[in-house]
Amino acid sequence: MADTVLVAGTASHVGKSTVAAGLCRLLADRGVSVAPFKAQNMSTNARATPGGEVGVSQYVQARAARVPATTDHNPVLLKPSGDGESQLILDGEAVANVAAGEYYESHWEMALDAAREAHARLAADHDVVVAEGAGSIAEINLHDRDLANVETARFADADILLVADIERGGVFASLVGTLELVPEDVRERVVGAVVTKFRGDRSLLDPGLDAFEDRTGVPVLGVLPYDDPGLPEEDSVALPPVGKRSVRGADDGVPDDRSVTVAVPRLPHISNFTDLQPLAAEPGVRVAYVPLSDSLADADAVVLPGSKNTVDDLLALRAAGFGDALAAFDGPVVGLCGGYQMLGEVILNAAIEGSGGQERVDGFGVLPVRTTFSAEKTVEHVTRELDGAGPLDGAAGTVEGYEIHMGDSEPTTDVARPFGGGGAATTTAVGTYLHDLFVNDCARDAFVRNTFETVGNDSPDGSEVARPDPYDRAATLVGSHVDHGPLPVEW
Repeated sequence: MADTVLVAGTASHVGKSTVAAGLCRLLADRGVSVAPFKAQNMSTNARATPGGEVGVSQYVQARAARVPATTDHNPVLLKPSGDGESQLILDGEAVANVAAGEYYESHWEMALDAAREAHARLAADHDVVVAEGAGSIAEINLHDRDLANVETARFADADILLVADIERGGVFASLVGTLELVPEDVRERVVGAVVTKFRGDRSLLDPGLDAFEDRTGVPVLGVLPYDDPGLPEEDSVALPPVGKRSVRGADDGVPDDRSVTVAVPRLPHISNFTDLQPLAAEPGVRVAYVPLSDSLADADAVVLPGSKNTVDDLLALRAAGFGDALAAFDGPVVGLCGGYQMLGEVILNAAIEGSGGQERVDGFGVLPVRTTFSAEKTVEHVTRELDGAGPLDGAAGTVEGYEIHMGDSEPTTDVARPFGGGGAATTTAVGTYLHDLFVNDCARDAFVRNTFETVGNDSPDGSEVARPDPYDRAATLVGSHVDHGPLPVEW
């Protein structure tokens, strides 16, 4: 059976996913058979595997480990849908929409069994399992039902690496408090702590590290400098709140007058927003998450992203006046999954989504397509032949990605269908169900080139911009700054 290392945190967004991905790539490159695992994930960012949906972090960590992603890597996934409810996905398949209380009362034992069995299969097939915790391991109100942290530590017989973020302050209080609050048997499994997101003179931190070790007996195995390897974000904590503006990609050294801005409405139920990260990494491209009421006057292109609640977000956009702003916009427009559905003429059977019982909801009419919802959910990895049109004009070749959606969209008139019969395009707009569209070089390059041409600028030469592999960057970050001695494997 495999050794399991549980990367647990003092809070959400402390760097657990980066540390876990770095460990996976580091071990894989040393010839160790390694698999990622997260017993229970809560995220609207999911990926498709042959068996169904998993959270984006475990999909990423599987790539870091150089193994195909499977539902065993994330057997329990909760996708928030608003109003205190989440879609419960067990072993890749959606089984119910549940409120928190109902989940623990009616589905908890089933989820626990699924997690135990998935871990057992991984442990039988690999040398090491790198498990990622969720949020804080010290949530004392959840210790009797903390699947991703406490239960995983116990059923996996895991050694625990405790991760704390120094950027927000209070790192030592967080570490000490966490160790005080975890159950005693779990506390005994903690083999070391890692401090992340450190800036400045390391020597100024040493007295605090020494005092922490003296107080707790837990060694500090590493201090990671502030660095973002560029891995896809797990959840919307990384985004601005609804109603606020935030710009990504403005730190590339390209002058503002030579850049373009891609506006992305910050939908209340935005999902799979990692689709936009490859654009933000392009020289001269600014991805601006904007309030729904923005005029789009400063935008050079618009991308409508995916949504967990397509109809609710469509109605919120219309109420905020986004439809008028979009009608007045004459630049490139791209709709991805739910955004594609919104750009169409109408959504039928809309009540399936539970949106106030409405059977028909008008879209923005940018694309001549009709979407019909169905109860059956499409979850699959796909390969398409792209013959670019509209904002993707000039793109040609094979593109890969994944589809996760309810319903299908069909043209209402003769229209370009650039994805081998899928999607739809006009001269200025394109829609597709293909997530990870911009991961594909031909699609991303065409969109960026066409956006720059729309504003009359040449796109900056990106040939001198180094784009190191994010998995290798995460491995280097962990391998260079973490002492592996107390961990159960040599790396």
